[in-house]
Amino acid sequence: MRLTGDIQSVESLTSQQKQRMFDLLKAYFEGADAEVFHKDLAEKQWAILLFDSLDGSIQGFSTQMLLERKVAGVPIKALFSGDTIINRDYWGENELAKQWLRLAEHLIALYPQSRLYWFLISKGYKTYRFLPVYFKKFYPCYNSETPEFEKQVMDALGYLKYPDNYSSKDGVIHFSKDTMCLKKGVADIDANRLRNPHIRFFAERNPLYWKGDELVCLAEFSCDNLNASVFKMKSVVSKL
Repeated sequence: MRLTGDIQSVESLTSQQKQRMFDLLKAYFEGADAEVFHKDLAEKQWAILLFDSLDGSIQGFSTQMLLERKVAGVPIKALFSGDTIINRDYWGENELAKQWLRLAEHLIALYPQSRLYWFLISKGYKTYRFLPVYFKKFYPCYNSETPEFEKQVMDALGYLKYPDNYSSKDGVIHFSKDTMCLKKGVADIDANRLRNPHIRFFAERNPLYWKGDELVCLAEFSCDNLNASVFKMKSVVSKL
């Protein structure tokens, strides 16, 4: 394994760590802005940091926060994943997934009576593809309709986080031309990729992904909804 990981509170991050995180973001995203990055980071609660196992340098990260809302009279909580990137040299490692699962397990233990979801926004197919890997049911999906309650949850969270940009009609967060978007070559969708039904569906539902639009996605954290691959990973994941 070339990466090790840790979950840190955003408050505990050093200025050097924050600068390295922004440098990574800037290397893979057009329009990355330091002021916007630091403002976005300040609202988050945790940062999953990925370190080179030999020299300890940060080679990836994902910012996280817990959202709370009442939908149709039902209190819900949602783990929201924000800025996320891994240095291309370390693609294929699963340390990010392990650390993210640690955080999810922690929240499940903290709120056993709550309905807990993963609220994911995706501007690239690589992010969207996490959903079918780890969940049996997730939305939107090419082979199932989004249930009414889950649609209400998606709308509630979409408007909560992006009141000026979220469109309930298509479930997409539409940004201006100045928004951050993936650089060419990072997550391009070619004809070969479109053979995958999940990737094809993502491209159809979020046709302006390449400009930075984000598809709002949702999956419930529950034992019944997790794929077998998650349980295999859980066997090597330590509790917080």
